[in-house]
Formats: sequence, C-alpha cells, structure tokens
Amino acid sequence: KPAVTTTPTMVSKRKPEGPPEVPSRNLGAPRVPTKPGRYVTGGGLTIESCVEPLNDSRFELDRLVTRLDTERGCLFESSYEFPGRYARWTMGFVNPPLCIEASGRAFTIRALNSRGEVLLAPIHAALGACESVAALAVDVASNGMHGTVKPAADHFTEEERSRQHSIFSVVRCLRDLFSCDAEPMLGLYGAFGYDLTFQFEPVRPHQTRVEGERDLLLYLPDELLVVDIHTRGAWRLTYDFSSGGKASAGLPRAGSSVPYVPLGEAQLPFRRDHEAGAFASKVARAKKEFEVGNLFEVVLSQNFAEPCPDPPSEIFRRLRSRNPSPYGFLINLGVDPNSGGSAPQPEYLVGASPEMFVRVERDHKGWRCETCPISGTIRRGADAMEDAKNIQTILSDKKEESELTMCTDVDRNDKSRICRAGSVAVIGRRQIEMYSRLIHTVDHVEGYLRDNFDAMDAFLAHTWAVTVTGAPKPWAIQFVEDHEESPRHWYGGAVGMIGFDGCLNTGLTLRTVRISGGFAQVRAGATLLYDSDPTAEEKETELKASAMRDAVLRPDPPPDRVPTPVAVAASSAARVVLVDHQDSFVHTLANYLRQTGAHVTTLRFGFEATQLDELQPSLVVLSPGPGRPSDFKLRETIKLMLDRKIPLFGVCLGLQGLVEYYGGELGVLSYPQHGKPGTIRLTETPGEVFSGCPDEFQVGRYHSLYSLSEKHPSCLHVTARTSDGVIMGIQHASLPIAAVQFHPESILTRSDLGLKMLVNAATKLKY
Repeated sequence: KPAVTTTPTMVSKRKPEGPPEVPSRNLGAPRVPTKPGRYVTGGGLTIESCVEPLNDSRFELDRLVTRLDTERGCLFESSYEFPGRYARWTMGFVNPPLCIEASGRAFTIRALNSRGEVLLAPIHAALGACESVAALAVDVASNGMHGTVKPAADHFTEEERSRQHSIFSVVRCLRDLFSCDAEPMLGLYGAFGYDLTFQFEPVRPHQTRVEGERDLLLYLPDELLVVDIHTRGAWRLTYDFSSGGKASAGLPRAGSSVPYVPLGEAQLPFRRDHEAGAFASKVARAKKEFEVGNLFEVVLSQNFAEPCPDPPSEIFRRLRSRNPSPYGFLINLGVDPNSGGSAPQPEYLVGASPEMFVRVERDHKGWRCETCPISGTIRRGADAMEDAKNIQTILSDKKEESELTMCTDVDRNDKSRICRAGSVAVIGRRQIEMYSRLIHTVDHVEGYLRDNFDAMDAFLAHTWAVTVTGAPKPWAIQFVEDHEESPRHWYGGAVGMIGFDGCLNTGLTLRTVRISGGFAQVRAGATLLYDSDPTAEEKETELKASAMRDAVLRPDPPPDRVPTPVAVAASSAARVVLVDHQDSFVHTLANYLRQTGAHVTTLRFGFEATQLDELQPSLVVLSPGPGRPSDFKLRETIKLMLDRKIPLFGVCLGLQGLVEYYGGELGVLSYPQHGKPGTIRLTETPGEVFSGCPDEFQVGRYHSLYSLSEKHPSCLHVTARTSDGVIMGIQHASLPIAAVQFHPESILTRSDLGLKMLVNAATKLKY
C-alpha cells in the first residue's frame, strides 16, 4: 500500500453566534472579521484577535511600504478590477513572528522575535507527529527548528499525487495546527519558488543550482494592515497567541532591520542570460519537438539584469502607478545567504502580476477552485482606437487562439484531478484584459473540489501553471530545465496566502523584479507553438520585460510637472474662424483647433461680413456638413475669404465647396462612407497640411460626395487619395488654400495625426 499523507483537516473550536451565514465569494479581497475575540484553533492554540479602524489609510500604507526596505514582511495589492474576477484592495505586514523556509526537501522554521518563540513548542509537537517528516531537530542557533521531508512513495495513484510527502506536507500540518473556519485573515503569506514543482513531478536536473537556494518562504503575521480601496476603509488586525502556559500578549512586535545597499553598474555579474538572437534559436529547437509531437506548446524565458540604485519600495510605487494589476506585491524575503559580498543582503520580490495562479473560496456549492489562464499578447495602442484595432487583431489571430485553447484544456485537466465530476467549466472565454503596455486574452475556469480534497490539493494539482510551463506539462517542464540558461528561482512560481480558514489566494510570479545582492533581475517568457516566429517570440520576451525594467531604471516625474499637450505649437498666435455648416462634429473640430493653441471663434454659415472683419482671422476653416455646398452658399463664403486674402482650410464639405468653386464636379459614391475607416496614401505632392505625416494612414470618413478625378480643377493639386483613387486631400497651386475629404477630428483618425494636420493648416497656410 503506498505511503500517503492523510492528515485530517482540523476544525476550529470557535462557535458561531446566531444562524450560520451563507458563505460567499469575495474575489480574493481581504475579509475583516466583524466579531473579534478569543478562539481556539483546530490544533488547540488559543488566539485573541482585535480589529482597530484606521483614519488615515494612505499614511499607514506608505509607512508600511517604506519599512519593507529594511524589515521582513509582505504587501499585497489588487489595483485592477474585473467584474466577477478581481476586486481592489491592499493588505500587508512587517516583523512577523514566524518564518518557514525550504530548500528542496529540507525546511527551517524560525521565531523572528520573542512572540514567535511562544509558537515553537506546539509547532514542534505537530511536526513531530506528522507522518511526512523524516527528521526534526531543535536549532538553538537559529531560534527554531529544522528538518527534512520523506521522499514520495514509489507507487501511488495519480489521484493521490497531491497527498504525497513533500514540503507542502509541512505547510498542510501548520495550516491544520492553526485552522479556524471563522478567522478569515490569519494564514501563511509569502512566495513559492519554481523548483517546488520538482516535488510534484520528477524532473531530470540539468541546470546548476546554488546549494541552499530557497524554494519557499512563508510568514505567519500577527499584525495586518487591511485597506478596502473602494470604500477607503482601513483596519489594523492584531493577534496574540497562547499555548502551554506561554503567551505573546505584551511582548514587543519587533524584528531585525537590514538596509538595502545598491550594487554599482560596473559590478553587475551579467546583463542578460541569452545573447541577442540566442533565444530565437531555442524557439527553432522547440519547433522540432512540436513537429514530432513531443510537445504541443512550451514557455521559454530569458533573464535580464539591471542596476537598481533606488530602494525596492520606490520600484513598487512606480509599478503600482504605471502598471496596475490584480496581483501587485512587495516582499522582503529576509537576508539571502547566497547574495554574495562581505555582508549578505536582503532579497526582495517586487511585482505586478496579471495572472491568478489558484484561488479557492467557499460558496453555497462548496469549495470553488478557479484560475484565469493568460495566453495571447499584443502591444497597447497609442490611443483607444489603436487599442480596439489591436484587440481585433489578437482575437482574429489563430495562433494566439491555439495558445490559449491548449492552456485552458491543460488547466481543465489539472482541475479534473481534484474536482467533482461535471463541475469543471470555462466561465469566460478569450476575454480581454488591458494593462499598461500589453493586452492579453484570458480564459476563466472553475471547478468544485471533491470532498476529500482541499485548497492545498488545488494548489499542487496546478503546479506550475501551463501558462509558464507548457504541454504536456511534464515534458514541457523537462524541456525548460534542459534549454533555459539559468534557474528560474521565484519566476513562474506563485505569491500569496494560504488561509487558516481553508481559503487560498495566489498569483503567478510574473512581471516581477527580483532584487538580490543589490541589483535587479527581470525574467520574461513567451509561449511557443509550431506556428511561432522565432524573432517575434524573442521580441515578445523583451516587450514583457520592458515595463519592469522601466520601473527599475526610470524615476517618476515630479508631481507638479504637467504633461505638455501633444500638438501645441507655433499656432498659439493663430486666430481661427470656424464656419459651422450644421454638422454633428463642428465642436469637436473646434476643440482640436484649440488644442493647437489657436484662439477659435465659431460662426454659423450666413454670418455678416462685418463679424469677420471684427475678428480679423488668420485662418478660416470650412466645417463638414450634410447636403451639398450650395445648401450653405459656400461660393459666397469662399469669395468673401479670397477678397480679404484670408487662408482657407476645408474639411469634407469644405473640400467639396472648393472643388465646385474652382470649376470641378462632384460625384456620388456607390456606397456611402459614413463612420467608416479608410486608408489614404499621400501623393508625390502631399502639400503643407500633410507635412510630417506618414505616407499611408487610417482616417475617419463621413461622406457620399467626392471630387470626380476627370473633372477635378487643375489648380487644386491632389495631395492624397484612397487605394481606389478617391481624392482625399487638395492644395491650391498658388494660394494658401487646402482641404481634406475626411475628418481629422474623428476617432477613426489617429489623434496625433489629426492635430498635426490642424497645426500645419494654422501655421503653414499664409499669404
């Protein structure tokens, strides 16, 4: 019979008051207990909890972030909202009383202050009774204990894999010791390293690893700061422990302090672990595996190093403002014994991860396990319209669709190992999540745990996510081990919380800066398929790493610095009269003109000439409008401007009026272009209005009439056309008169180009 860890889940002895509440999901947000007090855990510990409302959450939070530069602890923040998936909240702590570290199958549990010493005896007793622990000894020097875990059994069923002996057996034992169904915030918080997967799936080692490199670090806090970003509510939660006649009440909440010391750029041990082009060659190697069916997809990564002159707290603040995410974090992991130098330094993780690893919460159906696989990436656009275009591009990309399909099918398989039959479901398919520089396609998958499985089983069954490994998962993990240039350390693992109430909330360790030895490392990967383009995949890793590297290298501008408007130029002295032809976009056009710095007055067509003489404009803009030019007596308006030598710029109807004035004729399009995007190409004589614009770009079209090429006036040079020859821009051969047939103010026209054209009209059209 296989040796299987089957420690029973212990139940809290805290008795509920009144009728039991129906449990509900909270999208990972902290749940502040409303009835603090004394209770007894499943393992017999007595805990007294207290909740203190705070008035100034911003001050408390900022102070906590700063303290994490020198003191052990964690801060987790969800600053990204998605209906039914993510809420916005912050929680964190410093100077926890207890720390659990692991390297391979060896573990150490240390009291970090006198409060933690109260817990050592009951922890030692619990681990001494744990079937998975092979050896356990008190370690006076480290003020704690160390031990090892038995190897997994030689034979077992796949349904039992998550219950085999591993470091997670120790974590499960501690969770059961402190278990309490009615305590929502107390738990183990920290980071889970990538190499932990080797305890779940056997992998043949290939890379060289430093002995003693930490795979896991978890803290047990006894004081938590919790902030609800929506309501601005903030609370301080404090806990005191007692066991065997010892109690933490009255003991100081203190810990050691180790400063961050940056390493000079000249001392960096490396700048990237792949030479330029080397990653692309590995993509080609992976494609050979796809070709013969050894792999369906695989995620390879590369590592970048940068000097980090600013403290980790500053990097976190930059990421928080520049790259809001559902799993933002700053973790001081304590002194890294392998950081080098005469005085080893703390190791930090600073991240803005977009991806949930595993979340387990309870609702009326049972214990719900959910994940949100991300696969499919495209760059953010310059504006909302370019974003929309990029979203269309990625949603129509079959390669990107295949990536996510395979990820989700593997994820469903992970859940099927531990979830009730028929409960695993895709509840969101190829949904769009937008971050500071990237757009992702995301699926949302749920399942309900079978009665004999818990949150730890859910965590282990997904270790590690297909989105950071590949498929088939065991073969992909081996390929990663054989072909990446350096160990992943924390990358591709997880950060988060294992709750003593049975819940779990973890995010993948992606978009993360690892700071160790006084310098920063940023690792980024790409999902490879048979359809992958090697050069493009290498560029994708560089793009993904760019936001993190930017946070390390580029400080925020001073808070009083106001961004300069895009198109403010020498047109600040321009006096523009905009002639209103009853169009629905006149005032947007006026808004654009004002953005150039011009003083704009709008006059409805048919205005008196004396009004024009009083305003003395340096430019008159003929607005778009319905109907034909004759409906607005445009001939008279144009003659009025010519008589006074006032430069003219026409938009849509304005162009049509100029064409008719100079003897041309208008035709009617076979298909009206109303609210349609169109691509125009500049001619060999693009004129002054298009100065600085690309040769080809998209514009917004709202017209049925157009200038017939065969009847077009020779004095009006054509400056732009569509691909099928429709005239889209003109400029007079000798007079400061120009016009466009499209709308520069439309959302379909790139806003910077629309503004540029209006700047050119205001500054270059002169007598």
